[in-house]
Amino acid sequence: MFYRVFPDRSRVQVNLENHFAGPTPTACWIVGGGPSLTRLPIAKIVATGIPKFSINLAGTGLLQPDFWTSYDPTARFHKSVYLSPAIMKFVHTCRALDLVPESTFKVCESPNLFCFDRTRGRGFFDFPADSVTNISRPVEVSPNDLNEGITDWQDSLIQAIDISFRLGFRKLYLIGCEMFLAPPAALLKEAERRNVTYNKREPLPHFMARCREAGMTKQQIEVSDITNQYHFDETKPFDSAIRTDDHYYRVAQYLRLSRRAMALAGLQLISSTPDSRLNDYFPFQPVEEVIADIDQEIGNLRSETTTGRYTSSESRQPAGLMPMRDFSPHNWNTPAAKPSPPVEEVIINEVG
Repeated sequence: MFYRVFPDRSRVQVNLENHFAGPTPTACWIVGGGPSLTRLPIAKIVATGIPKFSINLAGTGLLQPDFWTSYDPTARFHKSVYLSPAIMKFVHTCRALDLVPESTFKVCESPNLFCFDRTRGRGFFDFPADSVTNISRPVEVSPNDLNEGITDWQDSLIQAIDISFRLGFRKLYLIGCEMFLAPPAALLKEAERRNVTYNKREPLPHFMARCREAGMTKQQIEVSDITNQYHFDETKPFDSAIRTDDHYYRVAQYLRLSRRAMALAGLQLISSTPDSRLNDYFPFQPVEEVIADIDQEIGNLRSETTTGRYTSSESRQPAGLMPMRDFSPHNWNTPAAKPSPPVEEVIINEVG
């Protein structure tokens, strides 16, 4: 599924599937570019024991991601992301031979960068996992093709969710993912004068249509720019922002329609973005509560002590556990050529 590409177009397969899976559902922050990101405790998020997966320009100036992906053209992003060996990057194969911005290097030459192919055959019933094979699909695609490709539905968030799942993450906390744009205050004021009410988080094209029906001209509708689109210094023109909000709305519905498939795949999508469109469909958990849960589950490096670690040999297993013993499964055929050892010889830990 993931591979390195080289300037001569040769490929080397790299097995990363489930590489980050653990004995409990492993978690990851999914970082969007919404303005709310600046209002979150970024230093505490960075200090947690789970990685940060950024989308596009998300996190710029606030944090360095551990993982990164984008759907958009290469020239929109930073040299410091592509050429950093500390960031594991995922790009579609069609971007592999692009030039890294402000350099003479091909994207595929970037360290810690992996390419993937996209699949067009996965629907809401099997996103992110292909568990259904006896169903008619709208396009000709084999189950093998589905397993080898990444779903994007022309969106970076969808792409990041699927990649995270393939890497083995099963609990995704979404921050900076408002998934909507609000109309500017001047437009709201003008609309109220004509008895047009904006319903919070409704698609902007719906609101604009009612404004036009009330007799507002294009100049009156575009009385001021739609600002506060991102947490970083960038804005899209008025018409482009309207289309972006409509895209956000569509993606939120994609995810809503995929909830059953995600549940069957064991994937938990949790919004930690206040006032997100996704909060209507997915559980919301404040960042502070998420951090407390992470610290409880995997430990807190910020508070763990080092005193006695090199000098004490006492067991540090939880108190009160019954003895643990590793048994071989009944009728288990091991892949090794030699016979399995007796059960008595595979005891690796006994507490009590």
